[in-house]
Amino acid sequence: MTAGSRGDVAPFTGLGHGLVRAGHEVTLVTHARFAPLVTGSGVGFHPLPVDPRKELESERGRGLHRSTTGTGKLLVLARMARALVGRMTDDLVAAARVNDVLLLSASVAPLGHTIAEGLSLPSLGLALQPVAPTREFAPPMLGGGSWGPLGNRLAGRGVELAVEQVFAPVLPAVRARLGLPAARRGLGTGPRGRAHRARPMLHGFSTRLVPRPRDWRPGLDITGYWWPYDRESELPSHVREFLDAGPPPVFVGLGSATVPDPRRLSAEIVRALRRAGLRGVIQRGWAGLAADGDDMLTLDEVPHSLLFPEMAAVVHHCGAGTTAAGVRAGVPAVPVPVQFDEGFWADRLVGLGVAPRAVPLRGLTADALASALVRATREAGFRDRARQLGARVRAEDGVGRVVEAVGRTG
Repeated sequence: MTAGSRGDVAPFTGLGHGLVRAGHEVTLVTHARFAPLVTGSGVGFHPLPVDPRKELESERGRGLHRSTTGTGKLLVLARMARALVGRMTDDLVAAARVNDVLLLSASVAPLGHTIAEGLSLPSLGLALQPVAPTREFAPPMLGGGSWGPLGNRLAGRGVELAVEQVFAPVLPAVRARLGLPAARRGLGTGPRGRAHRARPMLHGFSTRLVPRPRDWRPGLDITGYWWPYDRESELPSHVREFLDAGPPPVFVGLGSATVPDPRRLSAEIVRALRRAGLRGVIQRGWAGLAADGDDMLTLDEVPHSLLFPEMAAVVHHCGAGTTAAGVRAGVPAVPVPVQFDEGFWADRLVGLGVAPRAVPLRGLTADALASALVRATREAGFRDRARQLGARVRAEDGVGRVVEAVGRTG
């Protein structure tokens, strides 16, 4: 069970496919628009009614562009989620009733664990970012960085409380519907609090990017990445023809991020690529990017696993999934973080020496992006470090770790 943008869904298609290969019957429960992602994987699908793209493009969603701080954006997102979560509850309960184990992304975990409790089902948390508070870094959803050991820990707890408030309006009705006693406010120190703190959660990223925090409790483990399921084995012919027509281009895409002025941003990106003497592959995405010319190719969805290894570098918003794909491909990056955990992942790429610097979307100009692209594509150190990191990450078996955990569940 998961909710959110494409990046919140795609890793679970590969995880589901791995569980199917291990002999399990698997259903992905998420937004209806993502049903095509499981085609051919053997994974079943149960749709949720909310369309995340329409919500981001609504007046409420455009409030994210007006917020200039990580905390402000998180509050806008929390209000959006709070207004929408009730519309998904019936389908989450219905899907849970016909399954034996619930695997819950962090985006639905508070509601999912309550449903599991009410139906006496085992559940396992799955996260694509570090979600538990730690003294070692500030919450990724606030952009990362560090506010000092105490500040980091307090901020992490604050994000936890904000997430609890998203689900607070619907949990009492769900508990009553499933025959559970009313919960006391807050997690406290009683049985419910102890159960919450003991819940296992597996994190689908590599310790090469985020070593396991030393102050995390037992049960919070990092498995390695869960790669999306890709049914295609070859790039589309028009993409192949473009790649073969010249030197390796640079990929530019912002995934599921939306922007207030796609035309202006597209023009800046094209100017940057041409100033750096580079060809470009521009992914339209939810931002609506586009470019014209023999040296530019605009495309829709193409598996990153096939496309990224062909690139000289990848320019992306540093969502968890796109960050993973770039690392897997072993090519340098130029992060263009937009919001939430993207600044956290951008800092990780820069710190590992596979990206020269971040160019945040709010400060993106053709000159700034061109300068970063020249370094990423012409300084051999970025390419060499990216290649080494990619080889190490590809050797990990994150899906296998989850399959083992599911085998122990219940």
